[in-house]
Order: sequence, then C-alpha cells, then structure tokens
Amino acid sequence: QVQLVESGGGSVQAGGSLRLSCARSRVTLIRTCMGWFRQAPGKEREGVAAIQTSNSRTYYADSVKGRFTISRDNAKTTVYLQMNSLEPEDTAMYYCAARPYCDASNYATGDYAYWGQGTQVTVSS
Repeated sequence: QVQLVESGGGSVQAGGSLRLSCARSRVTLIRTCMGWFRQAPGKEREGVAAIQTSNSRTYYADSVKGRFTISRDNAKTTVYLQMNSLEPEDTAMYYCAARPYCDASNYATGDYAYWGQGTQVTVSS
C-alpha cells in the first residue's frame, strides 16, 4: 500500500514562503504523477500543481503560476511544492496525491489513487 505523508505547512504572513514536502513510501517515483491539491473551508478542492516524474513535465493552476514550483527527488521518493509570494487566498489544507499518469488535461481532476492526510497552510494579511 502506497503511503503519502505531507509536511511543511504552517502560518506565514502575506509575501512569505513555505515549502511543502510529500514523502512517498513503498513505491519509487518513476513513472508516477504526483499532484498537490488544496481545499479551503467552504470551497471546492483545487488542483494546484502536478509533476509527471518520468519526464519531469509540470502543470500548474493559473492561480499559482509564477509563484509555486513543484519538483521531485527520486532518490528520496519525495515531491516538493515551493510556495513563494503567498497570499491570504492560498490559505487551505494542502494534500499530495499519486496516480500512474497525468497530463495537462487531467492533472487537476481528483482521480488520483492515493492521497495523503494533508498539511495546513495559513497566510495572514
């Protein structure tokens, strides 16, 4: 059973940065799509970013382009989400997820096989 564990959340002021990590156990990152999602209270879940680890292609929601960067470290089976220039609107619970494959048309859909428990990000103005 694949396990995903997020870390790195916290509270920051607007304009600050955080780096989220998603550690994956049991299965390496090769030929896997890893995605980050977020959900704020009262709002729908949003696909934030994803990376297809076999070719390193990345995908981003328009709301985070230019501010967030997704990357992976195959050796450590970890995926990162570097979040810069954070805004209060980025406040949410952030989840990582895994599926065999993704592309620009489906990375933001919720059809991922495995999910982590989430890490809270709070941005104050």
